[in-house]
Amino acid sequence: MKPFSYLSAPDTATALRTIADSEDVKFLAGGTNLVDLMREGIEHPATVVDITRLPLTGIEELPDGTIRVGALVTNSRLAADPVIRARYPVLAQAILLGASAQLRNMATVGGNLLQRTRCMYFYDETSACNKRAPGSGCDAIGGFSRGSAVLGASEHCISTHPSDMAVALVMLDAVVEVESVRGVRRIPIADFHTLPGDTPHIETVLAADELITAVELPPVPVAAHSRYRKVRDRASYAFALVSVAAALAVEDGRVTEVRLALGGVGTKPWRATEAERVLLGEPATEEAFRRAAEAELAAAEGGPENAFKIELARRTIVATLRQLLTEGSAA
Repeated sequence: MKPFSYLSAPDTATALRTIADSEDVKFLAGGTNLVDLMREGIEHPATVVDITRLPLTGIEELPDGTIRVGALVTNSRLAADPVIRARYPVLAQAILLGASAQLRNMATVGGNLLQRTRCMYFYDETSACNKRAPGSGCDAIGGFSRGSAVLGASEHCISTHPSDMAVALVMLDAVVEVESVRGVRRIPIADFHTLPGDTPHIETVLAADELITAVELPPVPVAAHSRYRKVRDRASYAFALVSVAAALAVEDGRVTEVRLALGGVGTKPWRATEAERVLLGEPATEEAFRRAAEAELAAAEGGPENAFKIELARRTIVATLRQLLTEGSAA
């Protein structure tokens, strides 16, 4: 462990000034990912700013029906909130399928969005990893890649984004509010995470001096009929091989609204816009669900070890939509 300075910020202004005035500063909330990364020698900040005292723990409804969730709300509290469970069941389900109860009790909304990949090469200092050491290469390409991405990958990185919660938030068109000494800005979550391209170490559009302060969930009536389905190697405490966040509305046998997002297959939480486009207005049949899934995954590329994810994703999309239809999505 390398030595570092520690500051417990009494207010948001102090936290923002500290990160603006210093180099190599990291914010600490639940610590469920940052502490592990520091122990492994992957992250080595000069200063750690504890933000757990900041007033960012509220869940409130705004006048337009938007639900504003403070960045320090724990995952367990968000999943248990009655408004979230009623209006956005997909989000509660994604969180509950994401980790152990102990981790959910510590992990925060803001921290969840910033968690880093669990690719084995990222954690192995003897391996080449462009996320950990830019320009060193990617040993996952041609290596053990069963869990790697089939969408959004590049020749520099094929690791997946690990969050379940973020997949649901992408489906819901959530907005991430961030703040710095320069002011506040609001970022659509679809634009928050970045594709690896030739800079896989840059994972979000968050600037070095910015703090996530809230996530806003817009009114999405169809989300009341939504579901999160996760396929993994074991029944609990495992990252997704494939996951699907979906919401569906059907009227007179045709799809009038559909939202889809994928996890476990992309280098970022993946909004399935092509599948949505293909399915909208079509008959709500298993054949149509399959066509939509095939259209979304037409650009997917897998290697010898992870190509199975493409068919698994197709089947999981179809199964999730079938379940929503069976449960009743008619207007």
